[in-house]
Amino acid sequence: MKSVMFARLATALLLAPIALSVTGCGNRPYKTTENQFAGRPVPPSQLTQRVLVGISIGAAQGAAQVLDAKRDIRSNVYQPNSIFAISGFSSNAQRIISYPEQTRGYVFNADGSVVTINYSTESALGNTAPVSGLPSDVAVPSDVQAVYAAQERDGLFTINAPSSGSGTTASLGVTYAFAVPGVYRVAVNPAHTVVLMMVRNSNLLYRLLQINSNQTAPAGALTCQPLNKPVYCIVPVGSSQPDGNIRDPALHRPTTVYFSPDGSQAYILSCGRECGGSAATGDDTSAVSFADLSGLRIDNYPTSSVYTSPIVNTTLVPGGATAAISDGATLYIAGQSLQTDNIFGGNLSLISLATRAVTNTYSISDGTHTRMLFADDNTLWIGSSNCASGERAAHGQNYNCLTRFSITSKSAAIVPAVTPGGAVTVSFPNGNLDPYYYGSLTGICWVEGLNKVYTAYGGQVHAFKTVDGSEIDNSLITVQGTATDVAYIDASTNVAN
Repeated sequence: MKSVMFARLATALLLAPIALSVTGCGNRPYKTTENQFAGRPVPPSQLTQRVLVGISIGAAQGAAQVLDAKRDIRSNVYQPNSIFAISGFSSNAQRIISYPEQTRGYVFNADGSVVTINYSTESALGNTAPVSGLPSDVAVPSDVQAVYAAQERDGLFTINAPSSGSGTTASLGVTYAFAVPGVYRVAVNPAHTVVLMMVRNSNLLYRLLQINSNQTAPAGALTCQPLNKPVYCIVPVGSSQPDGNIRDPALHRPTTVYFSPDGSQAYILSCGRECGGSAATGDDTSAVSFADLSGLRIDNYPTSSVYTSPIVNTTLVPGGATAAISDGATLYIAGQSLQTDNIFGGNLSLISLATRAVTNTYSISDGTHTRMLFADDNTLWIGSSNCASGERAAHGQNYNCLTRFSITSKSAAIVPAVTPGGAVTVSFPNGNLDPYYYGSLTGICWVEGLNKVYTAYGGQVHAFKTVDGSEIDNSLITVQGTATDVAYIDASTNVAN
């Protein structure tokens, strides 16, 4: 009997260190310290490498869910059957505007609301900028001093500004509404000293002008608010001089504006033929116009009849131009060009910022390009939508909507790598069970340092390795509903995604 008891005691003593190693600090899946990166607190999920997913569920409902981007799971390892949803959020999410440096983000929803998400508490803070109508585009600066919205349906451009001097989300409440027929996009630089508006089926580009109390509306102003004592005016770029004549620049269906990393220039993209331009009207060419921000600032009030154009150079981009990104030396532009068979094909054009000349053009995914970001392994990722009606689909080629471009080898590849009708199919089909096509790509983010990107691809979450573009098993990161956007909310800087 004593020998049996001794054996049990010895076994218990032997297993004790093993148990300690499992339950103690030697095997902690979530290693956190008192002072996290940049002073960020440990969130309720205990995850420190999180991807936030915007979800649409039906016409009016939705959710925002946090995924563990390090382990590619939707739960905490201690709670395998759980999910981490943003508390207090139930809107039909469409786009995430993420500011990890400020540990918050803003979700633009189908009902036009812009809901603030606190990354530290993983909770919603309410509607930041209630606006009437249904905006087609919004811009929210990181300091939330104002929210800018384009309402194409109602032909309005709105500013939701602070009602007090603090500029916090709680004080936003003064709304200025400007009649700008056809306005559908807005571009704002990080310091929101430049606010630009694009109008559908138009060659005009508008800018916001702030009026001092001793100034009157300039000649050529489209509209001002308030009418009796203007605070802001909308003026066309190129006609903000006293005589009101439109002389410059010659834009061809401007569609978006990308601001240079050093904050000195705006790259205005004209999409030409892809956006409805034609040879008959002379606006069928695509181009990028380089503009100095000084001439576009909201405080640049025209005081002379001599007009100085903000455009310093325009470079034709035959491959098309609807999205852009820059590393400071090269400007990468994605778009589509009309082929000889009257079908559009996708292209990536590289422009040297030293010479402002196109140096190379590469074939990429078809469709309307709206997403571009850099990632690990010196790669550039490009996303588009509605790719199944392009040149690739017409010729039996891979017509998916995601392109991985190797900056090192200067080569582009469509992801996932499949050929319609071939033996190789997509690894993780979406709910429609299409073996060769995921659908439109509506969101992408770079998970820094982990050699992967996450996407909202065809309405579901898919993750890919940056080293070769191969897909990561997504069975534990899929979400219920339609995934509309993704954001890596623990990024080191706001510009990472």
